Amino acid sequence: MKRIETALISVYNKEGLDEIVLHLHKSGVKIYSTGGTHDFILALGIKSIAIESLTEYPSILGGRVKTLHPKVFGGILGRRNLPEDVEQMEQYGIPPFDLVVVDLYPFEETVRQTTESKDIIEKIDIGGISLIRAAAKNFAEVLVVPSADYYKDLLSLLNKKDDQTSLDDRARFASYGFAVSSHYDTAIFDWMNKGYSEAFRKSSNQPTSLRYGENPQQQGIYFGKLEDIFEKLHGKELSYNNLLDLDAGMSLLAEFDEPTFAILKHNNACGLACRSQLSQAYADALAGDPVSAFGGVLLCNQPVDEETATAVNQLFFEIIAAPDFEINALQLLRSKKNRVILRLRDFDFPEKQFKSVLNGILQQDRDSKSESVSDFKLVTSKKPDARQFDDLVFANKVAKHTRSNAIVLAKNKQLVGSGIGQTSRVDALKQCIAKARENEFVLEGAVLASDAFFPFSDSVQLAAEAGIAAVVQPGGSVRDQESIDACNKLGVSMVFTGTRHFKH
Repeated sequence: MKRIETALISVYNKEGLDEIVLHLHKSGVKIYSTGGTHDFILALGIKSIAIESLTEYPSILGGRVKTLHPKVFGGILGRRNLPEDVEQMEQYGIPPFDLVVVDLYPFEETVRQTTESKDIIEKIDIGGISLIRAAAKNFAEVLVVPSADYYKDLLSLLNKKDDQTSLDDRARFASYGFAVSSHYDTAIFDWMNKGYSEAFRKSSNQPTSLRYGENPQQQGIYFGKLEDIFEKLHGKELSYNNLLDLDAGMSLLAEFDEPTFAILKHNNACGLACRSQLSQAYADALAGDPVSAFGGVLLCNQPVDEETATAVNQLFFEIIAAPDFEINALQLLRSKKNRVILRLRDFDFPEKQFKSVLNGILQQDRDSKSESVSDFKLVTSKKPDARQFDDLVFANKVAKHTRSNAIVLAKNKQLVGSGIGQTSRVDALKQCIAKARENEFVLEGAVLASDAFFPFSDSVQLAAEAGIAAVVQPGGSVRDQESIDACNKLGVSMVFTGTRHFKH
């Protein structure tokens, strides 16, 4: 055990610091401090030695240089078990520091608040980050407190162990120190890097423990700020699979401006409809596959009214997420204890996506391309009518967010069948048609969307036999002409988008 006799304090956030300072003073610890921290301690009526008194050098360059001095870093890095280090510290009048308390300039907060480079740059902490790294490196001798987030932990440790620390205590706080410093540097890198470097850097200090991962035998943790995405109004804690469904559902909903209701199951839409009234959008989304909707995740892009909530309340589901809820609707939906109710915030998805693969990370740009009628290239002699064009746009958006190989059938802006995650495109279509017929949809006049090209004309033949009137697909197969010829022969119109939308 090692007793704390000398402390260096240099912090930005002083909330809660008074308790630490009062404790150290009561315990007879000699306190050194910098700038505003020194003024804060003196205002408490407690003696503190200004760092300038130690270094015999003033704070210079507008405060950019205060602690970067051998008398400061020698006192942190000196190895007390090495006679030559102790001798040099005595020779140059360097006091040993047992405790270093730091809180860095709020760089990330500044980036959120302004785009002024000058202001952001001034919030890149130099002295503080150096103090943290030095103290964490020499954890054999020094206890480092790298952030205001650990003030309470420090106070608890001081009270529990009577101002003494073990090697394990110091190692634990050193790990906090390197976590803080690495996260801080990553934030600076993310801001500075305008495509100059392809290095991969991601960091999060907001771990949320989940009930489990995909399965109960797997641990699950979410790193990120869920509070920036939604407000949880009711229900149990979210699971790993819940978050995957929410991500898929919110990505899909972002494609639509008109009132839209989506029902998600295993990251795929099993129901989706656009209508002028939200209650009707829900009814038609549910009709798309009422069996699969059981236990699903519900999302919509309009506030939930009482009429919609009354209908929704009859279904067993895990989550409902919407921009808002009328008071009576919210009260009704809260009738089930475990049902999760989320109020969605305005949120823009990151431009980059990441996935762990093998022993590394895959990175790609988000698929932000979404086709409209103007992007369609008519390749058949027959042209879709106005309603079919609207349905083709609708179906193409759904197919983009459906697991490959994906085929989607739609009619009157309602999802009427999905072929999801099949190893062949024709099998996806067979599944799609079977699902639509199971739910008693009339496919005459419906449209089909495919996330990738048809390798053969067999899908066109099967679609025409089912009554499909129009097809949208990327095109690009060496056998495209065979599919085009089949469409012309069978009286089916087809458009190409030129863009594939695989999703795995």
